[in-house]
Amino acid sequence: MDEKYMNEAIKEAKKALKLGEMPIGAVIVYENKIIARGYNKKELSNDPTMHAEMIVIRKASKKLSDWRLNKCSLYVTMEPCAMCMGAIVESRIENLFYGVENKKYHFINENITKFEKLVVKNGILQADVNQLMKDFFSLIRNR
Repeated sequence: MDEKYMNEAIKEAKKALKLGEMPIGAVIVYENKIIARGYNKKELSNDPTMHAEMIVIRKASKKLSDWRLNKCSLYVTMEPCAMCMGAIVESRIENLFYGVENKKYHFINENITKFEKLVVKNGILQADVNQLMKDFFSLIRNR
């Protein structure tokens, strides 16, 4: 199931890539159904909070009419930044699955999970996500 949902996050990331955004996509799953989808829109919106994770957390909260996302799982192509990890913990998401590490924030994220009940699993479809990142950096270098 992890690969199925990560493939959906990758589909979202490809939408971001087509728009010139960092290719990060995310989905939130509740009771084996995707209830929220999103991708980075930071450049398009000129809003530094428009990360894929923040977008799907807002959508899932609206869908469930609750800020508490208990029993929800988040699938995201890259390990979340510090801002997004804070929102993940605050929203009480139970499971976090991601494709590749974010070397900039890995230490923060590794340590925050020691104090929270968040279950974290990484490396899901890592090769596919790495290829998306390579495509993105190739695109921006050729601008």
